[in-house]
Amino acid sequence: MRVSHFTSYLVAMVALLVISGLSVGTVYADIAKGQKNYKQKCATCHSLEKGKTGLGPSLYRVVGRKAGADANFKYSKGIKVAAEKGLVWDREALIAYMKNPRKFLRKFVGSKVSNKMTNKFKKLEFRENVVDYLESLQKK
Repeated sequence: MRVSHFTSYLVAMVALLVISGLSVGTVYADIAKGQKNYKQKCATCHSLEKGKTGLGPSLYRVVGRKAGADANFKYSKGIKVAAEKGLVWDREALIAYMKNPRKFLRKFVGSKVSNKMTNKFKKLEFRENVVDYLESLQKK
């Protein structure tokens, strides 16, 4: 019995997932969990509507946006300096920022700066799910 190249490839990929402890469902973060996380932890301060701010800026189309770009929000000095230095809210930056906003900005800017966001989200899965949710909204 001859095994096709595709079958061999498929078996190898499944074996790799099993060995690494991942399943196909855990390769990508969960958008539904991200929506729930956003509503529970982010929506109090951040809107998803264009131009609508609260305690924090609108997160409308935030992924890929230059930091400090919402003209309707008064940003902290830390975000303003980071924006001047070219901070763009890509996936990696958002995930790192949500872990510890002050530490992220200090590292990015190179000095201690003020920041309005004090929430820290330690769980990587939580942060990835929120960013996946925000990304999914931009595809609509």
